[in-house]
Amino acid sequence: MSLSTSRIWVALGSNLGDRESHLLQGFQNIVDLPSCSNLVRSSIYETSPMGPSEQPDYLNAVCAFDSHLEPLALLSELKRIERQHGRIQATQRWSARPLDLDILLYAEQLINVPELTIPHVGIAHRSFVLWPMAELDDQLQIPSLGAVAELMKHCERYGIKRYSSGAGSTSA
Repeated sequence: MSLSTSRIWVALGSNLGDRESHLLQGFQNIVDLPSCSNLVRSSIYETSPMGPSEQPDYLNAVCAFDSHLEPLALLSELKRIERQHGRIQATQRWSARPLDLDILLYAEQLINVPELTIPHVGIAHRSFVLWPMAELDDQLQIPSLGAVAELMKHCERYGIKRYSSGAGSTSA
């Protein structure tokens, strides 16, 4: 008996320590999950912080993969990966962190439980999520919100630019 899989979209962000290394290792940590297959990932983007501005800029990316893990089990695995990278749950919203992993979409499911909301809260207003998603599939439909390409037209950019390791960056 084979387990059915769902297409899952996850955002990765880092603004503490070796930001690029945290993201690249985060991708690898997700690939290494026994339940993960067919992972594709976006380029890395740099953005100004959302929320408190007295913190370093973020590096952000998005990946999509197939998994048979249920949403809360996947959330638990992603939290474990964050802790491996030194993340401590802060009480202040939008605080600096070495690695942040957020489930953006879980197939076409709408989920609203205390631990998890899918689609991710604020997804339609975050350039650091929409731009990388569009790179992978700009016609992707976000349940109850619409296509990524349409959402991008009404989204604040937060200073987003494509990141090139050590070679500067270019505007997205």
